[in-house]
Amino acid sequence: MLNLPKNSGFILIIDDSPTNLLVLSQILQGADLSIRIEIDGETALKQLEQDSDHPELIILDVHMPGIDGFETCRRLKTNPQTWDIPVIFMTAATDIASKVKGLSLGAVDYVTKPFAEEEILARVRTQLQMRQLNKTLQQWNEQLEQRVAERTAQLQTTHMQLMQQEKFAAIGQLVAGVAHEINNPITCIVSNIMPAYEHIAGLTEVISLYHQHYPVPIPQIQQVLEDRDIEFALQDLPKILNSMKLSAERIKEISASLRNFSRSDLSSKIFVNLHDGLDSTLLILGHRLKASGDRPEIEVSKNYGKLPEIACYPGLMNQVFMNILANAIDAVEDVPNPTIRISTQMADSATILILIADNGVGMSKEIKHRLFEPLFTTKVLGKGTGLGLSIARQIIEEKHDGKLSVVSELGKGTEFILSLPVF
Repeated sequence: MLNLPKNSGFILIIDDSPTNLLVLSQILQGADLSIRIEIDGETALKQLEQDSDHPELIILDVHMPGIDGFETCRRLKTNPQTWDIPVIFMTAATDIASKVKGLSLGAVDYVTKPFAEEEILARVRTQLQMRQLNKTLQQWNEQLEQRVAERTAQLQTTHMQLMQQEKFAAIGQLVAGVAHEINNPITCIVSNIMPAYEHIAGLTEVISLYHQHYPVPIPQIQQVLEDRDIEFALQDLPKILNSMKLSAERIKEISASLRNFSRSDLSSKIFVNLHDGLDSTLLILGHRLKASGDRPEIEVSKNYGKLPEIACYPGLMNQVFMNILANAIDAVEDVPNPTIRISTQMADSATILILIADNGVGMSKEIKHRLFEPLFTTKVLGKGTGLGLSIARQIIEEKHDGKLSVVSELGKGTEFILSLPVF
């Protein structure tokens, strides 16, 4: 006899044959199992949709009027409410094709006709035990997930800050590596453009001399000259090389900016020009500044004062610039004439000020009060972690003995003020 816990649920039998239903009912009820019966697939599916109480197992006949067992199984497995209920097919002993098709549709097993009591009970026992085991594992998993979530909540702020900084460092290393790899082939291209100019000039001279002394070439050469349009090619080649030269030089500038942005001298401070870091960050964010859909291009106004180089961690400082400028871009996404203003100046002989302002919608006093709290964000789920400004303040104030503050009013935009000591 099959031993199962009390309230272990019921087994649903779907078959249009009274004989099959009678035999199966006697076998299963004789093993103290609860059963329910439906005589066709369509009725069974409707009943399952209406009832919140679902069977632990379904025994399903393949051949039925209306929708057959295969279609019934397919619908069961595509319904989020019933997909996990195990299905055992009933099929003829020699009908191998039906068995294979049933298993491919998601059935877990099959029983053959005519029924053998011991076989049916063994197969049912196996599936019910697996069903109970899966439920137990699911409960354990839910309990474990709850405990992990509770533990994660306790460590989340510190952990996410470390991950954010590690992520930025990893991106910096990647960008530096890409910039290095780009630099070598671009240097090769740039250095070879001038010899290419000279070679083309030489070839042009030779062809010109040939044309001068042999004005009437043989028909085959004349045909090639016309097909290749040599005169146009000789005029166009210098223009092509000039375009390549300008593009290669632009890539070299981008490569240099990427290397500057990705500097991660974390072991000690070094003297750097903060304007280089701002410009490199703007380059990285350049794709977000361009016009997009109905939004016009974001205007960036730079008013750089004369600043001395200061001792800092350039990689971390660029991370601050990235967080603040990315927030400014988010703030002006939906305003007309979006503008970001960056200005630098000396507050006094020992202090540098960097001001980054936008003409966005601004923020309320409540939001401004919480702006630098870890994990606080006003962005939609998935767009922000709420750590960027918290980490930025930590970098400025704890790593560089400076100050990061914000001035903002609703309808009047936002301005971040970075105050940094020169030494």
